[in-house]
Amino acid sequence: MELIRGLHNIRPDHRGCVATIGNFDGVHLGHQAVIGQLAQKAGEMNLPSLVIIFEPQPNEFFAPAKAPARLNRLREKLLGLRRFAVDRVLCIHFDHAFAQMSAKAFIEDVLVRKLGVQFLVVGDDFRFGHHRTGDYTMLQEAGKTLGFHVTHMHTFDIDGARVSSTRIRAALAGGEMKFAEKLLGRPYRMSGRVAHGNKLGRQLGFPTANIFVHRHVTAVQGIFVVEMFGLDDEPLPGVANVGTRPTIDGTRCLLEVFLLEFNGDIYGRNVHVDFLNKLRDEEKYDSLEKLRDQIAIDVATARGHFGL
Repeated sequence: MELIRGLHNIRPDHRGCVATIGNFDGVHLGHQAVIGQLAQKAGEMNLPSLVIIFEPQPNEFFAPAKAPARLNRLREKLLGLRRFAVDRVLCIHFDHAFAQMSAKAFIEDVLVRKLGVQFLVVGDDFRFGHHRTGDYTMLQEAGKTLGFHVTHMHTFDIDGARVSSTRIRAALAGGEMKFAEKLLGRPYRMSGRVAHGNKLGRQLGFPTANIFVHRHVTAVQGIFVVEMFGLDDEPLPGVANVGTRPTIDGTRCLLEVFLLEFNGDIYGRNVHVDFLNKLRDEEKYDSLEKLRDQIAIDVATARGHFGL
């Protein structure tokens, strides 16, 4: 999979493709259905498939304080897209200049002149361009005159409703990890590099792998049964905390994982953490001794989950 970072990096040999546009947050089963639809058409037309995404996501640019929690940061999203039949990803930097681009200019300059899109898959409610003046109908009309075909995304329903990132966020916020997994097609996952922390877990007898989440808001918070991937003996069972550690008046959100059957040095390693089951919300305790006692209970519960 080739990553094109920004409109300025589109080369002449990138012209000619079938494309789709969206946030693709979570790369869930609905997204996977769209990618499958795109791959089928790419095969029929003997053209590469292209997924167009934005960084930051438009709602994060226009209303950062109100933007919903991300399911994936960019690196995780790209890893998810790479698992499927995507030839190229164009990541457009969403800034003030791009937000001012008219819908007409986006179609003519980006889709037609630079990318040479032959077939485009978008949602019926897709809006784009300055003041969101572009829509599905506008794309269809432009396609007739500029020589590309536009179709809508196939809907993917589970339990009578469309699979969406919003629905997955609600499931994760409610601790419904199995239902989120059902919508994602896999357990919810967070990735990152193991970093040095304040060694509190080691002092309490439960040394943790610390991973900075690089998100303004996390889709999950609390204590979870997890599995870690990216190490030699994967998956490794564990118990994780996602939160600010209120007992020690922490402020920065952190993912901390205590591995049940591992005691090696993994600083600097890139790992993936799958969330299997939520045990409880994060709490503030009166003392470190009470925190340690609760961690011991959480670890015992996690061991029971894995039959250890």
